[in-house]
Amino acid sequence: MQKMPSQILPDVGGDGANNEIKVKTFYNTEIMISYIQENITYEDLCDEIRKNCRFTVDQPFTIKWIDEENDPCTLSTQMELDEAIRLHELNHNPELVIHVIRRSEYGRSCNSFV
Repeated sequence: MQKMPSQILPDVGGDGANNEIKVKTFYNTEIMISYIQENITYEDLCDEIRKNCRFTVDQPFTIKWIDEENDPCTLSTQMELDEAIRLHELNHNPELVIHVIRRSEYGRSCNSFV
């Protein structure tokens, strides 16, 4: 498993109150682990994914997160990201699971990447 770089998070004294979320990202045959702030913007999440998956700025991709019923849900707006994070916290999930799909691979199921 490859650990992908993540945002630099501020140190809050080691009490675990820095509100970071563990994200497990599946892309092609890679599984990457990163940590994000719970208040991350959709644009910042896209930038991080673009950097870690080595996409060019103009290369389109789709982000899907896996909900509590194991269904893939598209993440394409700040509101959808906020809802994914809200449900992640509400359900006390250990990590937010996302799949990244290049548009040229669109139509493949998320299960085909794991």
